[in-house]
Amino acid sequence: MRTTPSRIALLAALTALPGPAASQVGAGDSVVYRFTPISRLDVKTGKAGLFGFAGHEHVIRARGFAGRVIYYPGAPTASRVDLTVPTDSLEVLTPPDTAEIRKVTEAMRTDILKVERYPTISFTSKAVAATDSGFRIVAELTLVGQTRDVPVDVRVAMGSDTLRAWASFTVKQTDFGIRPFRGGPAGTVRVADRVTFDIEAVAEREP
Repeated sequence: MRTTPSRIALLAALTALPGPAASQVGAGDSVVYRFTPISRLDVKTGKAGLFGFAGHEHVIRARGFAGRVIYYPGAPTASRVDLTVPTDSLEVLTPPDTAEIRKVTEAMRTDILKVERYPTISFTSKAVAATDSGFRIVAELTLVGQTRDVPVDVRVAMGSDTLRAWASFTVKQTDFGIRPFRGGPAGTVRVADRVTFDIEAVAEREP
């Protein structure tokens, strides 16, 4: 069977689940997709962004990523997306590795994310609604033990046994009780409140 991927909102793509999968699953049953290790979560900052310092731009990448999509063909709005990221897997990618970068990475883990006390960042969907451009997921994002609702627009490319989803959203550190970082020589290193999460998730259907 030929499947044509389409980059549309997540729920729209799941609703169009191709082939015998949709016909074989009843209204009360679910189809489960597990995220693969090639999935990624990046934290992107501006020159004074979260974990940033001294005029540099940063990309902080999670080296660990796990979760699933549970899809109900008979009740698509009951479908669920869950993902978890170990906080100690986050590493600063840019600028290139230096003693200062390693210092900031350590500060990020110990002073900001408090990885020993809060070992994970989690993202759990609550609701899905249609928009002019597709669909929007309202999700619970948990950072350092604080949970806040975030609206997230999601796009997806879909095959018969796989899906790839893209999402990007912005939050404020202070909404999660995080005090923006300030340090460096004479306190010249200051952190902006806003940070962008950029997710690319690849998932495979469970047998």
